[in-house]
Amino acid sequence: MVSQRSSDRSSEALTPRTSPANAIPEQRILDAAYELLLAIGMRRMTMADIARHAEVSRATLYRRWPNVQSVVAALMTREWTTAVVAAFQPEASDGRSRLVEGVVEVVAQTRTHPLMRKIIELDPEFLTPYLLERRGSSTVAHLALVVEGLKAGQADGSIREGDTDWLSRQVVLVALASAVSGPMIATPEEYGRLDEELRSMLTRYLRP
Repeated sequence: MVSQRSSDRSSEALTPRTSPANAIPEQRILDAAYELLLAIGMRRMTMADIARHAEVSRATLYRRWPNVQSVVAALMTREWTTAVVAAFQPEASDGRSRLVEGVVEVVAQTRTHPLMRKIIELDPEFLTPYLLERRGSSTVAHLALVVEGLKAGQADGSIREGDTDWLSRQVVLVALASAVSGPMIATPEEYGRLDEELRSMLTRYLRP
């Protein structure tokens, strides 16, 4: 006769265990949100949709983010952080070239990024606070990276002297305008020309 304790252990072994919330990779949830956003847009997407697509419970999702907007904000931070890391490479001959080429590359990627295009097409109001009212975490990170690049260029003599905080703000403002508004004033076939003009503008602005 099987004891009750043995029976309980056997039943327990056959019962699927639910992973704790902190064991579920954040990237899996953000990947699910990315796929949904491209498919249906942010306005139609719900937290239940994201949880279902990521195969996690809604409770797990809400423990990390309070709403869809915060999930999308985290997703945008991930995408632009990835783009920035890939763009700012050390092969350039001097600090100015490295900074200018990095900024131009990030702008070019942002301008055509599927996530950005979908948000602008279907949910442009999501971007309004970040463009007009406050700095998002991505903007803060970009400013810090530009400051670092400016200081490196000043150290090797390729960038003019000046307050790196204010120089970085102007660089980011110009870059943001080109990235977000570029498609309004140029066709995709003309994006290369936009990049050339941005490169020329930043080079002249930063040159000693």
